[in-house]
Amino acid sequence: MIVLTDIEDVRAHLRAERLAAAREGKELQVGFVPTMGFLHDGHASLLRNARMDNDLVVLSIFVNPIQFGPNEDFERYPRDRDKDMSLAKREGVDIVFLPTVEEMYPEPTKTKVLVSELTDHLCGAARPGHFDGVTTVVNKLLNIVAPQRAYFGQKDAQQVAVVTQMVMDLNMDVEIIPCPIVREEDGLALSSRNVYLTPDERQAALVLSRSLRQAEQLARESEEATVEDLSQELVQMIESEPEAKIDYAEVRRFPSLASLPGSMRVKEVEGKILLAVAVKFGTTRLIDNVILTMEGDK
Repeated sequence: MIVLTDIEDVRAHLRAERLAAAREGKELQVGFVPTMGFLHDGHASLLRNARMDNDLVVLSIFVNPIQFGPNEDFERYPRDRDKDMSLAKREGVDIVFLPTVEEMYPEPTKTKVLVSELTDHLCGAARPGHFDGVTTVVNKLLNIVAPQRAYFGQKDAQQVAVVTQMVMDLNMDVEIIPCPIVREEDGLALSSRNVYLTPDERQAALVLSRSLRQAEQLARESEEATVEDLSQELVQMIESEPEAKIDYAEVRRFPSLASLPGSMRVKEVEGKILLAVAVKFGTTRLIDNVILTMEGDK
């Protein structure tokens, strides 16, 4: 495993690897996992998928300042380089790209990548400008690494939808591969921000997975449950936990993130629906979701 901090070094190393493969009559398959570090088993699952699918795996660790709002946690976002390197080595990463802010943004950026409509809802509404920062940095990283495949966790379902839309709209030659949410044994979705939670908040946060499971059960088992019923089920369950402060709890189509009529029976919906929640416990904002595949009334 090698660690590189300069963009040109990453490009030069990958160029050399591709040339070596071409001499053997092969096309080097590169898998890429972009992260903000403080790696956990959720990230490890992305790396394992990348390792299975590709000849070479690149991991980037970069806490991207332009996706944080002025009152968000950029400065205190958790960082642990030694732990990250240990996990990366264990999972068979070939290249770790560890740029500085100055390397990624040597001058104030005058160009941003904006995906419209999909970013108007959910976290996009709650965190104005957040997804412009995400799509801009992901676009830059994909241009630097030029992988065949890039792996993203489904925990941030909106991010998956937005990045996939960007890649499609800009004819980018990369496949975006969503990977399932990884959870603790008690159901809490793994997140780097979980480290912020106090023991009481950590226990309270279990209401997220419970509320999603309960709403999913209602969607699957009830013939008459409506979209509004699912939304109310999520809200009522989360509000039963005194420590929880709801940012949003919504039911939308996936991956378009279009709204659904509240009166529509869930069983009538065709395609995928997203049950998505964002909730604060103390000062820590956590997200979680479930994606259901519905067949609609025949």
